[in-house]
Parts: sequence; C-alpha cells; structure tokens
Amino acid sequence: MSQIVQNQAVTTSSKNTQLFASALLALSILTIVAFAPLEVIHNATHDTRHSSGFPCH
Repeated sequence: MSQIVQNQAVTTSSKNTQLFASALLALSILTIVAFAPLEVIHNATHDTRHSSGFPCH
C-alpha cells in the first residue's frame, strides 16, 4: 500500500516540475519577444514559415 502512495507522490512531484518548467519557458519566450525589435521577430517567423513549407504571402 505504501508503494502506491509513494508512486502518487512521485507523479505529483513530476507534474509540478513539468508545470514549473512550462511556465518558465513561456515567460522566457514572452520576455524575449517583448524586448526584441519587431523586425527581428518578423524575420524569424518569416524564415520559419518558409522552412516549414507554409506559404506566408
């Protein structure tokens, strides 16, 4: 019975770690985009669209 409780604790800890990592990544991306010059962001997304074969014009 204690093994089941221990496994649930690991799962909860893993979920919390994943949530924290996702939030940190999202905040990092938001911060980079917020302070980058608009032209840099446009060129990066434009090149990504072309490399993935998605028409952008």
